[in-house]
Amino acid sequence: MKRILLFMVTNIAVLAVLFVVLSLLGVDTILDERGVGLNMTNLLIFAAVFGFGGSFISLAMSKWTAKSLTGARVIRAPSNEIELWLVNTVKRQAREANIGMPEVAIYDSPEPNAFATGMSKNSSLVAVSTGLLRSMNRDEVEAVLAHEVSHIANGDMVTLALIQGVVNTFVIFLSRVVGHFVDRVIFKNEEGHGLGFFVTTIITQIVFGILASIIVLWFSRRREFRADAGSAALEGREKMIAALKRLKMTAGQSHLPDQMAAFGISGKWSSSGIKRLFMTHPSLEERIEALEGMKMGR
Repeated sequence: MKRILLFMVTNIAVLAVLFVVLSLLGVDTILDERGVGLNMTNLLIFAAVFGFGGSFISLAMSKWTAKSLTGARVIRAPSNEIELWLVNTVKRQAREANIGMPEVAIYDSPEPNAFATGMSKNSSLVAVSTGLLRSMNRDEVEAVLAHEVSHIANGDMVTLALIQGVVNTFVIFLSRVVGHFVDRVIFKNEEGHGLGFFVTTIITQIVFGILASIIVLWFSRRREFRADAGSAALEGREKMIAALKRLKMTAGQSHLPDQMAAFGISGKWSSSGIKRLFMTHPSLEERIEALEGMKMGR
């Protein structure tokens, strides 16, 4: 219930901000002055504000959202040896990766998992689950932490927000162009927008959105390979392979909230058919094979 309420409040706040931005830009309609044709400039501004705005506001709120959704507790002052080791390990890896020190957090979950998020390389969060700390040895945990630090160093969160913003903009723009065409040509509506526009826009936005998600999820899968390679560079290939093999015991059963699923080291994946196009992560077998094929290691 808390997650649903948080999701609703967050989205209402984002929509309110975006409508204020549109008002400040003077975009109050996507139709021309006669109310007949499309004002392409206004439509593009509308699409870009909602396409990029939602994506980047979500990115700006990502640390707060992640903490709220998972109950992650940031280690301000280590209270035991494990917490001290976690903070010192991330500090060392961040220094080697040439990024600012991330916040380090622990969240309660039986599933071995970890994630990284944040607005920039120097304002980020790395969190690990209690299940991961219980089920992995320190070499494996070091590899997982290095994987998350590599996500930050690679700028994956910002790049994903940019890609999401671009595809969102095209989806919003094209769906309204198609909706306008159907409203004028099929339903013969001569001014304003009628039911044909709104129904067609909703349907095409869903269809285009599904197609666009394939692009976003392709990048999501590719960045996992890059982060695995980054972990191998920081901590050694064998440590990362061992960590991935450990994760195979709970693979594909992520307990992270849907909004966080793409950011976990262990996420939903499939190796079969069309379903694979809609997975956030490549299979663990593929990731292990990619690491074994690398000509590096310690």
